[in-house]
Amino acid sequence: VQLQASGGGLVQAGDSLRLSCAASGRTFSSYGMGWFRQAPGKERVFVARISRSGGRTDYADSVKGRFTISRDNAKNTVYLQMNSLKPEDTAVYYCAADPTPRLRVGVRDPNDYLYWGQGTQVTVSS
Repeated sequence: VQLQASGGGLVQAGDSLRLSCAASGRTFSSYGMGWFRQAPGKERVFVARISRSGGRTDYADSVKGRFTISRDNAKNTVYLQMNSLKPEDTAVYYCAADPTPRLRVGVRDPNDYLYWGQGTQVTVSS
């Protein structure tokens, strides 16, 4: 599967952005989908994950209550709605697909994701 992330940009603290990740192929609904982010000089870290059906989600504590992950399997797209953005949210955001069936939604290790998008830059000014 190929993933194409979009929707990043430069915003002010407190603003909102919605990231999208469009997937190719006809098996999108068979993948757990995640969002990760990587700030300059730092490791790539987990942000959010959604189960294949969209019924279960998991969030990093740093974004819980501010970010919402969702998916539209008919459109082969996963979204990340980001509200109340903070300067520390500044990073390149990546979407990723996990083809392995999981009993739990809390899959946060980047190594568990097989396919990655190219990343979209989010910059939040103070």
